[in-house]
Amino acid sequence: MSTLPTTRLRPLAAAIALASCLAAPTTATAAAEPNSPAPAADCALVGKTGWTDEGHNTDANQFQPSRGVRRVLTLFVDFPDAQATDSTDAYATQLAPAADWMSRASYGRSQLAISSLHRWIRMPADSTSYGFARGLTFETHEKYVRDAITAADPYADLSQYDMVYVVPTKAAAAISFSPTYLFDPNTSGVTADGTRLKWAVTFGQDMWRWGYKVAAHETGHTFGLPDLYSFTAPTHQYAGGWDVMGNIAGPAPQYLGWHSWKLGWTRDSQVACLPGPGRRTVRLTPVERPGGTKIAVLRTGETTAYVAESRRAEGNDAAACSTGVLIYKVDSAAQTGEGPVRIMNANPTATPPTGCTQLDLAAYAPGQTFTDPDTGVRIDVLADGWAGDVVRLSKS
Repeated sequence: MSTLPTTRLRPLAAAIALASCLAAPTTATAAAEPNSPAPAADCALVGKTGWTDEGHNTDANQFQPSRGVRRVLTLFVDFPDAQATDSTDAYATQLAPAADWMSRASYGRSQLAISSLHRWIRMPADSTSYGFARGLTFETHEKYVRDAITAADPYADLSQYDMVYVVPTKAAAAISFSPTYLFDPNTSGVTADGTRLKWAVTFGQDMWRWGYKVAAHETGHTFGLPDLYSFTAPTHQYAGGWDVMGNIAGPAPQYLGWHSWKLGWTRDSQVACLPGPGRRTVRLTPVERPGGTKIAVLRTGETTAYVAESRRAEGNDAAACSTGVLIYKVDSAAQTGEGPVRIMNANPTATPPTGCTQLDLAAYAPGQTFTDPDTGVRIDVLADGWAGDVVRLSKS
């Protein structure tokens, strides 16, 4: 789902390996590689959009910290025209797995401590009055959040939490989708118990279709991540199902290695960087596991780079449609929903099986090569194995 920019109001729109070690890279290329590899910082990109994007200069005031414990209070709301008659338990159970999912995705570096106020909070206005069906502006969305916080304030100390989840009754069909609320520092905003509420996810009826991963997607926005799906058709033309910020129901929803680096879950020491002409061979450990080198980055411009990472059908990606090396282009000047990440497809003519799309088969295997003649970029996949993949980056 989308976040609502405050600066412009717009509608919201396995294969098992026989050997446990990786094959060694060919010695013919070793002499051509630098003795002192460039630091990871040389491949970090600066965001240019002023909103959620792929830059490393995330605004620490606008977005919440992506590491450590984030205290979340879940509020359950109903309305004069859509009154709840069921228990809040099923709603809390629907979202609860998001905490474990986020912990796995972040290698334990981001913890969602989700508490629930188990009572129905009556909103002051009808569900149909909040503008979800007509397209949502920031002001209308903020009013919805404010009404929920004001109604819940007598029953909870909101100052004890970093963000809130607002969950509507199933009876409120008009609250259809799940946008993220990011505060506007230029307005008075939403306050309770002497504390300003900066971040919230307001769930809609789509939470029953997407499941708990909609919480991972929307919480990702509060960390500064953009939408990887397209705001114009076809919806999943850029990233397919490779990251929960794209297709929430995709087969390989683990956050991309680039996102993990941006959020501080992957450290600079786990990033191999080639910032200019040269050659570098890298052993990659699957992003689904902690430890090892997670991404190889080949910078191509001020705001652009190619990234290679190893993907396996395990952990959050147990249902992945293809495994191997995922190669994608990052553009930190591209707006959310306009392709800030674009997956390069190694198998564009393959027929996807049921449950997979063409782009879900994008992973590269040993012997396959990606090239971009316009930038002089070449990425060769040299070897694979249980432990990951070996790639060679080169730029003329």
